[in-house]
Amino acid sequence: MRATNMYGAGDVRVEDVPDSVVKQPTDALVRITASCICGSDLWPYGSMAPADGPARMGHEFIGVVEDTGADVTTVKKGDLVVSPFAVSDGTCEFCHEGLYTSCAHGAFWDGIPDEGAQAEAIRVPFADGTLVKLPVAEDSALMPSLLTLSDVFGTGYHAAVAGGVDERTRVTVIGDGAVGLLAVLSARRLGAEQIVLMGRHPARTELGREFGATDIVSARGEEGVTQVRELTGGHGTHVVLECVGNMPAYEQAFGVVRPGGVISRVGVPQYEEAPIGFGSLFRHNVRLAGGPAPVRAYIEELMPDIVDGTIEPGKVLDMTTDLAGVPDGYRAMADRESIKVLVMP
Repeated sequence: MRATNMYGAGDVRVEDVPDSVVKQPTDALVRITASCICGSDLWPYGSMAPADGPARMGHEFIGVVEDTGADVTTVKKGDLVVSPFAVSDGTCEFCHEGLYTSCAHGAFWDGIPDEGAQAEAIRVPFADGTLVKLPVAEDSALMPSLLTLSDVFGTGYHAAVAGGVDERTRVTVIGDGAVGLLAVLSARRLGAEQIVLMGRHPARTELGREFGATDIVSARGEEGVTQVRELTGGHGTHVVLECVGNMPAYEQAFGVVRPGGVISRVGVPQYEEAPIGFGSLFRHNVRLAGGPAPVRAYIEELMPDIVDGTIEPGKVLDMTTDLAGVPDGYRAMADRESIKVLVMP
């Protein structure tokens, strides 16, 4: 079968690899019908050392079940399914609490050797606890939007939920990538009073307005902080959804958060140390929240609004390619030519 490997910064290749097969009685083999490139994939694309490669790529997908292990009961051959970006057994205490990304026996896809979603097929461990059956046909026009349930919509929604967004909150979203835009959509879904999107790419911020942003701030740094505060009565917003992951975004977040507010981070942090002391968070009782989104907990909640056409999160997938075009898809996203690339193997 064909699959995507990253060999180092800027070096993405689609290659012939051994076929994925069922190995454990709890596995399912899925033929991938739709996957995509994630903004988090751009971090290694920009910095991966050749010594760390090759790495199988991709963690978001929809596909058709082709085979199952003997213990799998919730899906069967022929079912169309969506997978979260992490596998989980669905039975441990953390899964029962809805914290699927902390499953005692689970893993992120990049931690499962020889498997990745930018490929023709994939072996899914803990199929019963991971996969969710979709109520549509393989050729449904809803496919791009349903694919966002695998990661970016669930991640944007997790940012908003973890931040406590409701109809009484003003919200700042930092980042106009797919997760940031869907954090805007999520904040609107939860009834936020005001949503300020900090982004500087006009095509993206226009989509942000469509998703529910009430204000756009394109400036960065102190200028951007000043503009957000001017839009919010001088105090900042109750909740900041940080959807980038680098230090400037974090610094921007504590610059615009209101005293007593929450910074909810879902951008994969590219740092281990960050200001949390008296001059940044402590002085004004600012709290930190967020983390790897347990998207498995949100799929059934968010899916009905997609199926009935209430929302269309798939609009963030603005470029489509086949497997052969995946390397150029990485380039297009890195060069900000595309928000998110849909891959149809």
